[in-house]
Amino acid sequence: MSKLYIVPTPVGNLEDITLRALRVLKEADFILAEDTRNTGKLLKHYEIKTPMFAYHKFNEHKITEKICNRILNQEMGALVSDAGTPGISDPGYLIIRESIKSGIKIECLPGATALIPAIVTAGLPNDRFTFEGFLPHKKGRVKKLSSLAQEERTMIFYESPYRLIKTIQQCINFMGEERRAVVCREISKIHEEIKRGTLKELLECYLHNRPKGEIVLVIEGTNKIK
Repeated sequence: MSKLYIVPTPVGNLEDITLRALRVLKEADFILAEDTRNTGKLLKHYEIKTPMFAYHKFNEHKITEKICNRILNQEMGALVSDAGTPGISDPGYLIIRESIKSGIKIECLPGATALIPAIVTAGLPNDRFTFEGFLPHKKGRVKKLSSLAQEERTMIFYESPYRLIKTIQQCINFMGEERRAVVCREISKIHEEIKRGTLKELLECYLHNRPKGEIVLVIEGTNKIK
C-alpha cells in the first residue's frame, strides 16, 4: 500500500497508544523515528518488529526524497516522533509537504499530544486558545513575548525545565505578575503534576523547587473575566 501514516505515540503512559496505531506500526514496511532508541522501547513493549530508520531535524533534508521514492514504489511508511503527534514541535512538516507534492497519500491518526490535556486541565478559558510551541531561545524571543502581551486567547507553550524560570520571569515583565497561569509537568507519567496560580506564585514555587521533566505552560489571555 503506497501511503505515509502519521502516527502519534504516547507522551507518557505507554497505554495511551491507540489500537489503530499499533496495527499501523505492525503493518508498515518501515517506521521513521525521531530517535530509534526511544521508539525501540515502545516497539519492544508491544512486540513490534517493523524495521526502523532515524528521521530527525539533522537528516530530514538529506533523506526525504529517498523515503518518498520508497513509498511511491508501493511501500507503506509510518512516521513517529519521540512522543505525541509528529509535526507538532517535532519533525514531520517537511516529509508531509514533500509527500503531498509527490502525490503520496497522507493519513494522520488521531492520538496523543501534550497540549490538549494541558489546556483542558488548566482551568483557564479554552473556548479559544493559541498554541505557540517553544519560544525562541534568543533571537526574536523578546519580540514574540511583547506581541503576546495583548493576546486575548489563552496561550499554550512547550518549555524546557531549564528555561521555565526564565520564561515565567519574562512573562511577568510583559504580562504582569498577576496573570493566571498553569504549569503542567510530566503529563501522563508517574510524576504528573499540575501547578496553578499567578505568574508570581509560580515563579516563587519553582525558584524553591527546580522543575524537572517535560513541561507545558498555559497562560491566560489579557482582559479575561476573572
